[in-house]
Amino acid sequence: MLITISGLPGAGTTTTSRLVSAALELERVPGGEVFRQLAVEAGMSLALFGVYAQDHPEIDRELDHRLETRARLGGCVIEARLAGWLAQQAGLASVRVWVHCDDAERARRVAERDGTSVAEALADNAERAAVEQRRYHSVYGIDLLDQSIYDLVLDSSREPPEVMAEAIIARSRARFA
Repeated sequence: MLITISGLPGAGTTTTSRLVSAALELERVPGGEVFRQLAVEAGMSLALFGVYAQDHPEIDRELDHRLETRARLGGCVIEARLAGWLAQQAGLASVRVWVHCDDAERARRVAERDGTSVAEALADNAERAAVEQRRYHSVYGIDLLDQSIYDLVLDSSREPPEVMAEAIIARSRARFA
């Protein structure tokens, strides 16, 4: 069983992926942790590595290679921005999920998590989304806003994580019965 959960910062992918992986007793593979491991291997702080990665597409490719390698083994929930696209392009049997959330709510969540103001989080989220949209398009030809590849598109600004997790679990059990 392979489940991918993707969404923008503050959408609720971490909480949702934790609930799904626990309920289905699957390993949770967060793309952020793989990125942090790459930073350690490069001997850089996470902040410095993030800046470095913007001008070095090989970093994205290595991150995605590691995630795809793990995805091919199955038995996991992969939480990463491009996880659904990776599974789709690799032709892997999976349940691909996009978690949407309105911009104001994402900013509120990010501000609370990071200890910043909502206005600052809103601006940072917008800038990050624009940078990632350009980067993913130039590196992979992927339009991050294209949700047509997803089996489920859920809205965390309307649904609590438990309800979203149940929808993902139900779809996954049906897909991998």
